[in-house]
Amino acid sequence: MSIKKITKQAFANFIDNLIKTATVYGVQPKGERFDFAPLASAKDLRLDYDVTLLPPKRFFQPTTETLLTFDGEGRYKSNFDNENFILLGVHPYDMVAINQMDKIFSKDYYDEHYMKRRNNATIIACDVLTPSENVFAASMGMATVSEGFDILLTDIGDGYVAEAGTEKGNALLAKAETTDANEKDLEKRQKLQQDNQKNLNKHKLKCKPSDIPNLLERAYKHPVWEEKAKTCFSCGSCNTVCPTCYCFNVQDSFNWDLKSGKRQRTWDGCLLDGFTKVAGEHEFRSNRADRFRHRFYRKGKYVPEKLNGQISCVGCGRCVGACLPDIANPVKVFNRLVDDLGLL
Repeated sequence: MSIKKITKQAFANFIDNLIKTATVYGVQPKGERFDFAPLASAKDLRLDYDVTLLPPKRFFQPTTETLLTFDGEGRYKSNFDNENFILLGVHPYDMVAINQMDKIFSKDYYDEHYMKRRNNATIIACDVLTPSENVFAASMGMATVSEGFDILLTDIGDGYVAEAGTEKGNALLAKAETTDANEKDLEKRQKLQQDNQKNLNKHKLKCKPSDIPNLLERAYKHPVWEEKAKTCFSCGSCNTVCPTCYCFNVQDSFNWDLKSGKRQRTWDGCLLDGFTKVAGEHEFRSNRADRFRHRFYRKGKYVPEKLNGQISCVGCGRCVGACLPDIANPVKVFNRLVDDLGLL
């Protein structure tokens, strides 16, 4: 794949031309924060942002989506989103999260709804310029990314180094006015990425990410779960803002004729009371401490068992900022376990 350099004016022209022919969602200010929204002009794009309010997973797994519609005669029709779109400004840690979700939704049961959106998307990622106040992606080894994106942008001051990661990205980049990136350009990119591998670390983990599954193996009855859960509101904010939380609920709703209707799925979360409620009103994690513990075991043990050891926390820090009682920080919990239990 190609590695090019594009000046900032040429990049703005490139984006404005894309907007004329495609749906582009780019990072833009939202009050004092940032979020992805439909992009109307390149001048509205902010690639120097710290972190978005919600992760880009919502473009592949919407908060609410209709899976199918049905009528009173036993007929149903699957509903698919066929929009082709460009997602512009995805940070490396969020790209890693999307890569994980791709594996989750294509593994075992291939989720056609998720994968349809994913295959329709073109992702233009960008290296971080402004660390957020709670980022710890460097501790998780996810401050940079090498795959999944169609194009990766790195701001080197007088322009961007643009790396095409796929044939789709290569074809898109060919529409821009670029030059070949020279050795000095690549050195600037390497320095920024090396700095990010150290500096995107506002909360430092006392162990390697690969140590976490074994640490949790010995921590099931540790008092930290009860201690932290005492102030947990079970609000699910940490689940909602997490780029690797993918749990959902599925419900059928009927129209006024009580025959036809639709089946929808919505985001759900393991911290919410009732998440594990099943037939007969049985609930196997009714205790708040059990739900709190499950969140960390899912991140650090259960998903890694599915994904060959990949920890399902990318260090974006959104959960830290979203949690009112300040108990959601994975680094604080894992460091407490390291202090109390040690490493094997």
